[in-house]
Amino acid sequence: MSQHVVVIGAGLMGATTALACLERGHRVTILDPGEPGGAQAASYGNGCWINNGALMPVSVPGLWRQVPGYLMDPLGPFAIRWRYLPRLLPWLARFVRAGATLAKVEATVRARRPLLDGTVASHTALAEAAGVSDLIVKRGLLYLYPDRAHFLSEALDWRMRRENGIVCRELDEQALRALEPGIGPAYRFGVHVPEAGCNLTDPGAYVAALVAHARSLGARVERSRATGFALSGTRLAAVITETGEIACDKAVIAAGAWSGALARQAGDAVSLETERGYHVVVRDPEYVPRHPIMTSDGKMAVTMTRAGLRAAGQVELGGLAAPPDWRRADIQLAYLNRVFPALSARPDEARLSRWMGHRPSTPDGLPSLGRASASPDIVHNFGHGHTGVSMAPASARLVADLVAGRPPAIDPTPYAPQRFSRRRGA
Repeated sequence: MSQHVVVIGAGLMGATTALACLERGHRVTILDPGEPGGAQAASYGNGCWINNGALMPVSVPGLWRQVPGYLMDPLGPFAIRWRYLPRLLPWLARFVRAGATLAKVEATVRARRPLLDGTVASHTALAEAAGVSDLIVKRGLLYLYPDRAHFLSEALDWRMRRENGIVCRELDEQALRALEPGIGPAYRFGVHVPEAGCNLTDPGAYVAALVAHARSLGARVERSRATGFALSGTRLAAVITETGEIACDKAVIAAGAWSGALARQAGDAVSLETERGYHVVVRDPEYVPRHPIMTSDGKMAVTMTRAGLRAAGQVELGGLAAPPDWRRADIQLAYLNRVFPALSARPDEARLSRWMGHRPSTPDGLPSLGRASASPDIVHNFGHGHTGVSMAPASARLVADLVAGRPPAIDPTPYAPQRFSRRRGA
């Protein structure tokens, strides 16, 4: 049965969800105050990776010992702003508990895997349908370490990948430099993942193209902000916006880091925070890497894009309102020179662009996917943290099945919005 579905959010989650709902025969309205693919969205500034090996959550055993260091180092790869700490504490406590034991991490990996399986093929098909196949480049992924000892310190990560079918090849210094000649002397060991990932050369343009494709299939795009829901008992009557109401049968909350308030109106107190991510782009770099690269020390994804060489990543917990700390982007710039010494240590400012955006993150490393408590007509699709690009197609299919009243191919139980209120520490 055809229904009118309002998808709240025109980022990658919203775009893929809209397409999945259109595929199931529904009438779709995409609602967002910003331009699809614009710089205001996390989709615009990400690390450009499509990676079905992104299985590990951020929280792992022993992480609690590092929290004081996060507070003391405002420019580290994982930083917490002191002033935000009182508001952050409930989320942070859940975050630490979520990775307190190996059993918990393994359970999270099992829950993440179905959302990642086949993501490269799914994005390839989406890009082809939208006419932007050229935005996806398949060269595998390359991880850099100062030496083998640093690689072994992440043994759990690589064991989880191998046990879940991710093929990887360890590289000594000679093999590493043969694969990527421009790497500097700071890195003498690497891991190449040839088939499990690829990269987007322009994530913003990709999202814009998916939304344009949805429009070509009949979707309507409304430039307004959702503020709530009009319910008749438990049934949805309309989505309330700043400019009026949009009558509809179903709604999907896919507003990224701004989804929390809407979720609360739909009856769910989802534990959601923004991981403030930064990137720097160097136009016309002196060295163009052959592969997308992740550095173990800087925790940055380094990828060649249409705009230039992008270094993206780091985590800053400081809320939605605090201004950017552009020193973090400058740290990324310094790391680029460390990775590729051929790059200028101080490029002309005219060649540089910097960005900060908000990644929507839950403390347990799993997104919020499922029907809302106040109404089965409202469905969640947010909270994917660092892996929103990779998890988007499978999340969209799961959510579109829930919207249509079909049993989804992926069991939605681990991602239920209600898990945050069912028990302490969930």
